[in-house]
Order: sequence, then C-alpha cells, then structure tokens
Amino acid sequence: MGLVLDEALIYEILSVVEEIPEGCVATYGQIARLIGRDRNARLVGKVLGMAEYYGKYPCHRVVNHEGRLVPFWPEQKYLLLREGIPFKDDFHVDLKQCRW
Repeated sequence: MGLVLDEALIYEILSVVEEIPEGCVATYGQIARLIGRDRNARLVGKVLGMAEYYGKYPCHRVVNHEGRLVPFWPEQKYLLLREGIPFKDDFHVDLKQCRW
C-alpha cells in the first residue's frame, strides 16, 4: 500500500522544517524520523520540492545524509553560508558541526 500525500502530511513535514534553527541543518532522513516515518526520506524531499506552494519555509537548511546540497540549486549554498554553516567542500556541509 503506497503513501497518500495529503495536506496534513505536507504541513507536518513543513512544520518540522520550520523548527530548524538558523545556523543548523537537518537531513531528509532526520525529518522523516521526527514525523514517525523512518523510511520516507524521499517523501520529505518530494514535499520540500513543492514547499513554495505552501508558504515560506527554510528548506535550504535540509541536506542529504552525507551533508550534500541539492543539485542545481546554487542559492542553497549562498543561503547557508549567510547563516554561517561550515562546509567540508564545495558541495557538502559539515554535519558534525551544524546538524540540528
């Protein structure tokens, strides 16, 4: 049985993203665990990809489990650097220093 992506689930994910403090990042899997859907990191990514239709959320603070930025979204790095997020290289944040 597949997951139904309804408004309640979308807002549940976005409410967790909204709680990520400035200067910190979270991973897709971390957010999935926080809403009780441990194996649904990709679902979190899908919701964040359409978050702009639901309001303004700090989606730039979400990275993959290795700290990698979203491909083809150069603004993400700029926004994270503005918040003082440390990077290991051009495409990975240092999760040891800034994970929420």
